[in-house]
Amino acid sequence: MESKEYKSITLDDFRWLNEPTNWNLCDSVLKVTTDDKTDFWQGTWYNFHFNTGHLFGIDIKDDFTFEACIEADFMALYDQAGLMLYVNEKQWIKTGIEYNDGQAMISSVLTNGVSDWATGIFNGNPKKFWLRLSSVGNIVCVKYSTDKVKWALLRLCPFKKKEDDTCFVGFMCCTPQRSGLNVKFSEFSITVPIDDVLHGDN
Repeated sequence: MESKEYKSITLDDFRWLNEPTNWNLCDSVLKVTTDDKTDFWQGTWYNFHFNTGHLFGIDIKDDFTFEACIEADFMALYDQAGLMLYVNEKQWIKTGIEYNDGQAMISSVLTNGVSDWATGIFNGNPKKFWLRLSSVGNIVCVKYSTDKVKWALLRLCPFKKKEDDTCFVGFMCCTPQRSGLNVKFSEFSITVPIDDVLHGDN
């Protein structure tokens, strides 16, 4: 999909990587119930490799900003939901809320061969939040919001792609240690990025 086509995109254009057993799409709202032992992770610390998480996305070639509202009740270790930019099993970034250390944390994982992981305290209601993921050239900028008014920077990182690479971007959710996390994705949009994705949208 190229930037001139962004306005015509609907969720009917999306497809699954690792389709869950139970999901529903109605009126531009996606509802998912996660399957067991689902995750995206490559190696670091745990020495396991998972590419089993649920990702409902669309192929994008040009620069973009992807925004959505995510709602879920995170309760078990590693419960997670948010957005993901995926090139292949060894190159991707996922971001959102992940349950760790007894609480729902704002989180991001960048994988380039192996995975890193960064978390922080989420100063809001983790049961409902907004994410904005911008891909500009070889840079990814991730912001989050508790009210869709004020946006905070979560991550700015290099994300090098080949010139002809198409990225798969969309809604991500996983539960490595259980099944049954109910997630709602809504208010999605794909737009051409503003000139300054780092400072220009608050």
